Amino acid sequence: MIHVNGEPSTVAAGETVAELLAALGVAASGRGVAVAVDGEVVPRGEWDAHELADGARVEVLTAMQGG
Repeated sequence: MIHVNGEPSTVAAGETVAELLAALGVAASGRGVAVAVDGEVVPRGEWDAHELADGARVEVLTAMQGG
């Protein structure tokens, strides 16, 4: 099972970071999005190729403007 932001997800092992973002409704092309898998930041250029392993812990962060 893959966990996203601390919660179990329906994303299956073998899917890519880009597929995960699409499933979450996060625009991968949008600015201010960062992804870490098992504590390591995944560069945007690798999102299409970076496959998620079973048991992966993924954090998806989006920048928000304001104070």
